Amino acid sequence: MTTRLSQDQRVVILGCGPTGLGAAYRLKELGHDNYQVYDSAAQVGGLATSYKDDQGFTWDIGGHVQFSHYAYFDKLMDDAVNPPAGPGWLDHERESWVWIEGRYVPYPFQNNIRYLTEQSRWKCLQGLIQLYKQPFQGRPRNFREWIDATFGEGLGEVFMIPYNFKVWAYPGEEMDYNWIGERVAVTDLEKVLYNVLHEKDDISWGPNNTFRFPMHGGTGAIWENVANLVGRDKITLNARAVGVDPASKTVHFSDGSQTAYDVLISTLPIDKLIDMADLTALKEHAAKLRYSSSHIIGVGLSGKPPQTLKKKCWMYFPEKNCPFYRVTVFSNYSPNNVPDIEKHWSLMAEISESHHKPVDEAKVVEDTIEGMFATKLIQKHHDVVSTWNYRAHYGYPTPALGRDAALNSIHRGLEPLGIYSRGRFGGWKYEVSNQDHSLMQGVELVNHLSLGVPEVTYWFPNTANNMTYAKRT
Repeated sequence: MTTRLSQDQRVVILGCGPTGLGAAYRLKELGHDNYQVYDSAAQVGGLATSYKDDQGFTWDIGGHVQFSHYAYFDKLMDDAVNPPAGPGWLDHERESWVWIEGRYVPYPFQNNIRYLTEQSRWKCLQGLIQLYKQPFQGRPRNFREWIDATFGEGLGEVFMIPYNFKVWAYPGEEMDYNWIGERVAVTDLEKVLYNVLHEKDDISWGPNNTFRFPMHGGTGAIWENVANLVGRDKITLNARAVGVDPASKTVHFSDGSQTAYDVLISTLPIDKLIDMADLTALKEHAAKLRYSSSHIIGVGLSGKPPQTLKKKCWMYFPEKNCPFYRVTVFSNYSPNNVPDIEKHWSLMAEISESHHKPVDEAKVVEDTIEGMFATKLIQKHHDVVSTWNYRAHYGYPTPALGRDAALNSIHRGLEPLGIYSRGRFGGWKYEVSNQDHSLMQGVELVNHLSLGVPEVTYWFPNTANNMTYAKRT
């Protein structure tokens, strides 16, 4: 049973992304003043940081959008971003598409196969019909089997298998499927046939069919303003943790300094935390965790986007004629993401990397631009005026087979030591690693430690993702 956090106990938080800031903000709300947040970077935000390049283009570390399952999260976002505290919001209707066979297909792909060539359309329908006639028996052993059991072999071959390999950089045979939840629309044969026969689009699925984005400063502006609400005196930047001593409850930093803690909340990658703390008994479990790296390529362009991209938010790319799996029309999110919206626009591509899917870093920008020409995102008359390249070594936690058992063993080893690991890589659960999930992992952990309230988001992802509330209008 967890001992309640007392006011005199010192809380050290490693990582100043959404999870670390969420924990710090909640401690402040509860009147607990004995805490400090440390981060190795020069600015707050973690993987939700934004950058402005030398040409004046703003870039995020991937296509972040803001939507929420939590009233608490939305209120904090309003407090942080609405004037006078922040730059204000822009509201968007999601337009997401799949580029395949030289055409755009509305997302979700499986509900809009009427756009495909006749041969591919029949292949997808045939797989669904076979699945209807002979349903999959038993429980799929992995993500690949789940795809075949849910979508049929045709949809798997045409889209699901090649696209998911481009996203995850791991074969489906090495992945579990318990992360799915609201992340993937499953297939309804009746709906698919109706849409084909009646030439009807189905584009409203998903938790983020509307989203919002800051008017200025990219996604990073959100977290800069949350940090202001926490209080900058509670945040120490340029402080790289290099060691944790669980016996003396001390964190050591690269500059030779150290800090003591009673409770340590870490949002660092959990495998790195275990190495830093030299917890030999937990290393075998950490070795079972998998992740992919992410290359984010920003391409700033002159002129105006083509008519085909004027309202699109992001596009998915399953084919081999380009290295990226997703491209965001980032200038559509905010006109202030480019130096002059009358003269510029921008595209932001995402490319995954793993030992299964290596990336030539020296050529990744060139390959991205060539891929943009090949997929008709840009034409020869579009001048590239700026490029930006960011590699996140830890990009996405992979829901690999055996992940949950490994994580449970790790937490059982950490928490008796007063160490709690949460966040995208601190918790290592992709299905609850959006901005709202990540912040709430920090908030709910503090509620648990201070008030004894059970955590929902981290321990019960499906419950968290099925939560709804009446949003304020």
